[in-house]
Amino acid sequence: MRIVSGKHKGRFFSPPKSFSARPTTDIAKEGLFNILNNRVDFEEISVLDLFAGTGSISFEFASRGCTNITLVEINQQHLQFIYKVIGDLHLDSIKPLRYDAFKFVEKCTKRFDIIFADPPYTLKDIEKIPELILSKNLLNPNGLLIVEHPKSIDFSDSPFFKFIRKYGSVCFSFFGEQI
Repeated sequence: MRIVSGKHKGRFFSPPKSFSARPTTDIAKEGLFNILNNRVDFEEISVLDLFAGTGSISFEFASRGCTNITLVEINQQHLQFIYKVIGDLHLDSIKPLRYDAFKFVEKCTKRFDIIFADPPYTLKDIEKIPELILSKNLLNPNGLLIVEHPKSIDFSDSPFFKFIRKYGSVCFSFFGEQI
């Protein structure tokens, strides 16, 4: 796993071999952040990273200067790895929480500029994630929800769907009122 840009560009981190999370590929991360570079000021936004896994998306946001990142991951082994990287890089802008992502969304009262959700590709009812998140009013005005998913999932019928970008087997669907 590599941080692809920003202050910590090029830093490598290897999760333990027993790690069950699927890290977002470097090519997909580069593509995603190229899209975001033209739309957001990283130093001014708040980010929610759901199903954080390795934490790589949060590390990318922090490396680019984002100072308000909430990371949600339920797996204790994954969190231990995330805490290690946060400590190694002194990323005090990331607030990790051990929580089930669905329960967090249900109880959360904070609003975010970007919500990134990367659920396990085998998760049952993955198609319901955008509706659930958007129905809870967790996005700030002009906020953006990004869901990482396999090619077999199609969100284009969602009323808040904006566009999709594909990078090999990785897809990012973008949702929001305005983009």
